[in-house]
Amino acid sequence: MFLGVGTESDCIFCQIVVGSSPATKIAENDRAIAFMDINPATPGHVLVVPRSHAVDLLDVEPDDLASCARLTQTVAQRAKERLEADGVNLLNCSGAAAGQTVFHFHLHVIVRFRDDVGKDRIGLPWETVPSNLAEVQRIGELLV
Repeated sequence: MFLGVGTESDCIFCQIVVGSSPATKIAENDRAIAFMDINPATPGHVLVVPRSHAVDLLDVEPDDLASCARLTQTVAQRAKERLEADGVNLLNCSGAAAGQTVFHFHLHVIVRFRDDVGKDRIGLPWETVPSNLAEVQRIGELLV
């Protein structure tokens, strides 16, 4: 099995990957690991990280991202089956302006229960705001 070591000695997720910081690991593959969030938004909240250090979504290697996605799907399936979850949110915060606080790419798998809506700290669904169709199209053209 690949034992990729994060390169950032002060990165808590790199420390978890190499085993120098404790974590409740629940799943892994050759390029990623999944562990319980110690500050969960809901019971069953899991973090999935690549074994190799990458700062954020724009920095993560495509193969590591793909491995994280596969492991995230496994975790979500387990949550639905074993925790009897009604749904799962998948969240990535990329950059400080987006709310990223640990600068090692990670995906949040946030388990949702119908009976707990409004009781967890995730704040979804977000409030939508009607937009001008011309503005939506203008911005869309910038992203093509």
